[in-house]
Amino acid sequence: QVQLVESGGGLVQPGGSLRLSCAASGSIFRLNAMGWFRQAPGKEREWVATLYSGGSTNYGESVKGRFTISRDDAKNTVYLQMNSLKPEDTAVYDCFASTSQSTYWGQGTQVTISS
Repeated sequence: QVQLVESGGGLVQPGGSLRLSCAASGSIFRLNAMGWFRQAPGKEREWVATLYSGGSTNYGESVKGRFTISRDDAKNTVYLQMNSLKPEDTAVYDCFASTSQSTYWGQGTQVTISS
């Protein structure tokens, strides 16, 4: 019912910025929230940010103040603006979208922070 396509990952140096995109299609009117998780090598999956349908946002403690989640309703797309990137931000980032009954996932995009 919902498909998510991610883009924007890549390689950047510490202190740099990157913006991830997650385009949704399907039963968009049913969505309650969209957001991002990430998983670094050797670590468990970590929640990053959530944007609720009413417009409120929440962030994981490790990214608070550096990352911003937003959306463009006309494009059915949610964004994750990542600033002041650190090597520990290196991970596969995965977008999710939730309805009252199901959670859908994107394909994942690699973000690498390295000198």
